[in-house]
Parts: sequence; structure tokens; C-alpha cells
Amino acid sequence: MPAMLEQYVKKILTSRVYDVAVETPLQAANQLSERLGNQILLKREDLQPVYSFKIRGAYNKLAQLTAEEQARGVVTASAGNHAQGLALAAKVLGVKATIVMPKTTPEIKVQGVRSRGGKVVLHGDSFPEALAYSLKLVDEKGYIYIHPYDDPHTIAGQGTIAMETLRQQPGQLDAIFVPVGGGGLIAGIAAYVKYLRPDIKIIGVEPDDSNCLQAAMAAGERVVLPQVGLFADGVAVAQIGQHTFDVCKDYVDEVITVSTDEICAAIKDIYDDTRSITEPAGALSVAGIKKYVEREGCSGQVLVGIDSGANVNFDRLRHVAERAELGEKREAIIAVTIPEQPGSFKAFCEAIGKRQITEFNYRYHEDKEAHIFVGVQTHPESDPRAALVQGLREQGFPVLDLTDNELAKLHIRHMVGGHAAAVPDECVYRFEFPELPGALFNFLQKLGGRWNISMFHYRNHGAADGRVVAGLQVPQAERHLVPAALEAIGYPYWDESDNPAYKLFLG
Repeated sequence: MPAMLEQYVKKILTSRVYDVAVETPLQAANQLSERLGNQILLKREDLQPVYSFKIRGAYNKLAQLTAEEQARGVVTASAGNHAQGLALAAKVLGVKATIVMPKTTPEIKVQGVRSRGGKVVLHGDSFPEALAYSLKLVDEKGYIYIHPYDDPHTIAGQGTIAMETLRQQPGQLDAIFVPVGGGGLIAGIAAYVKYLRPDIKIIGVEPDDSNCLQAAMAAGERVVLPQVGLFADGVAVAQIGQHTFDVCKDYVDEVITVSTDEICAAIKDIYDDTRSITEPAGALSVAGIKKYVEREGCSGQVLVGIDSGANVNFDRLRHVAERAELGEKREAIIAVTIPEQPGSFKAFCEAIGKRQITEFNYRYHEDKEAHIFVGVQTHPESDPRAALVQGLREQGFPVLDLTDNELAKLHIRHMVGGHAAAVPDECVYRFEFPELPGALFNFLQKLGGRWNISMFHYRNHGAADGRVVAGLQVPQAERHLVPAALEAIGYPYWDESDNPAYKLFLG
């Protein structure tokens, strides 16, 4: 279907983006390049006036409207970068823009829209509610709806990134790694690159818990994900766009998925090379590059990562910093059992050797043995985690590796206070729920009415989702009733009753 590509290339070449967008640099990430043995270049879309690439597509779409359409005014639903892009584009073109945002949208994003002259309407607690309301405004007021990604003009506007990239790097270029949400960015880049330089690989990168393009490519058609991870909120999309998928299904070479820890490590990598902080979605491409190089074992290649944006809430950085070392494989979290006698702690410290201890939690439990919760600095090449665990076991210490254990990383490390003496019939569940007004109260109300809550931990991370671990006292005869009761609350949950971290420290 090269005819489609040709149409897109024409649209890209005639896009109107540079009235507001700037041509962003293709910057060498020197430290990362040296570490990976390949030349890594970052396309710095975080340097746009709205700190993300979205300004390109939004402006191009508006610029292509007729005078009559522009006079009607435009509307969109967005809690993110599209909203700010559209607000600025509308301001420059003198078009009235209404942006519907969920009431839960972080203040930084609401202010970002208002400061650029957009009218913000806060409606509903979630994105679908905001979207429904924006479509109602289309019917009632005759506004033109501006889609965040699923529109040929928006796709073409984003495709100008590829045009700049090929001009900035005219020689060797082996692959371009692109973050994927709804697919507007990757579709624009793939259409342009595959038309002119089909030898260059186009690789999409998605979080492993919101991989709508990967799922669609595997199925051969668009699918709706049952739930979407919110950590990389800029790409938290349940279904790939129709226009975008038409391009992606034939012209994207593959999709790589990455974990939250890997994204956090990539944010740190970009910071180390550029001293800029990207949002989680903006760091996806670098996380994908690292995974790709490790898998392929390639060297001497030129790999471009699209650094797509930097709109991140400041308080999210706490979580990022906490997880980056784990993602880099520079920290191990372990549980170690030592005899409860003088000198055993000293012996353990000797066994750790010269490694830095990053965290240490311990509480007396019984007179025979002590369980300690320890963070230890490791190094992926010179001192891997496996060597640490193996070394301790050889010296006779029972070790449990908790580095990949979500319950241990999210909760246990903040609440190690020892076992409860006797809590009969305790079951433990981990939950994720949206950070909405009243969500915690609603949750406690529904949960606590039936069974006694014996343990509870909740920690806000400045994210869009709250995370809870709770202990419930459920008699054996009623255990079968629990799943239905938790389903009724409606939040994703995991049964952690058999989790070894819980058994060691809290059970």
C-alpha cells in the first residue's frame, strides 16, 4: 500500500507546524552510547514550547481547518500533553479552544492549559467521562473535535519529527525507537521513514501493562486492553487508533515492552546524559533501546530514541528515584535469616563484604532466629545480584531474593515492624485504585463492613493510582466469598497471602 505512504509523505511535507513548533536537536547521549557500545541519539521533543511533541500534530490539524470550521471553535478531552499543545496552537491561530479534563488532573497540567489561553472545563473523575462530555459539547455547540492521535493531519504533524531526524542524521541510521500510546507519533514516523528509507527499523516501545499496539499486532486487528497501567500516563491508552493502526500494522517492525523499573532507570540515563528530566512516557524509547541492544548483542549501530516529553509531576520523582537503581540492576533487595545471638549481625556484614548497604530493617521476633530486610548495592557487570545471593548462601545464610517482588518493593520495605503475635485467619491482598477524591474512603467502607481489617498500608506516590496492601481476617468457611466481594469493589487486586515477603516480615 505505498499509495497510502505517499499521501502521508505529502501531508508531512506540507504540514504547518513551524509557526509554533521548533526543530528540536538530535543529541548524542555520550555516556549511554559508551556503555551500550552503539551510537545513541536522542530526539529532544521535550524542548518544544509545551515540553512535548504534541504541539506539532495539534497545530497542523488546526491549521488545516477551513475558516468556517475555525470560527466554530474546537474541543478535545485530554489530561495531558495534547491539551497543552492544542491550547497553544489555538492561541496562535486565534481559535477558541475548550479542553475538557477529568477533575483529578494534576494542577501542573490544568495550569499549563490555562496559561496558554485554553478554556478548561473540569468534568468527571476519569478520562472516559471527560471524553463523553467533550463529545456532548460537539453536538450542543457545534465545536470541532480535535482527536489526540487518530487523525491523518495529526499523524502528519507528528511525522515532521521523522523529516527532521533523517535530515539531521543523513548517513547510517539503523533503528528509530518510538514511544507508543494511541500511535499518532509512531504512525507519522513510520510512514515517512518507510517511504524514503525502508532499511531503517521502526520499533515501538510500550509499558508492559499498557501494550495496546503489541496486542493489536499479535491479533492482526485492534483490541481493547481490559486494564491499562497508569505509571507512564502519557501512553496509557487501551486501544490503538484506527488511522494509526492502518500504518503500524504494515510498517512497524516490532514492539518492545518494558517494566516500570526499566522506565525509571531510563529516566535516570537521560538525566545523566542531558541533565533533563523526562516524563515516564518520554523515557520509553531509551528503555527500549537498552533492551534491544541486550537482546541482539549488537554494536556500532546508530539508534535514535524519541524523547517525547517532560511533563511530569515533581512528586512522582520520588518513586522514579526509588526504582531507578533496581531497574539498572544496581540494587538488590533481599531477606536474610540470621541466628538470634551475639555476633551474628557482624558475621552477616562481613559476608556482604565491601558492598554498600542501601537499606536495613530488622525487628526482634523470637529467640531462635531474626529476619532482616536488606537493600544492597550491586553492579550488573562487575557484581551481579546472583553472585551476592549465591555468596551469602554459600556462607550458610538463608537468603530470599525480593528484588522482583512488587509487594516487597511497594509496601513491605516501608512497614517492616515485625510479625503480629497471633492474627488468626489472616488473608493479604494488594490493590491499585484511582487517586480520586473519596477513593480510599469508598474502598475502606466496602472492605471493612464484612471482615475485620488486620493490617493496612497505603502510600501516595504522586501518581494517578493509589496502592494499598490490606490484611483481612476471614474464617476458613468464608474464604470462597472473598473474590466476589473484592470484584464488587471494582479495583484491580492480587492475593498476596502466600507471598514469602509477607510471611517473613508481617505474617
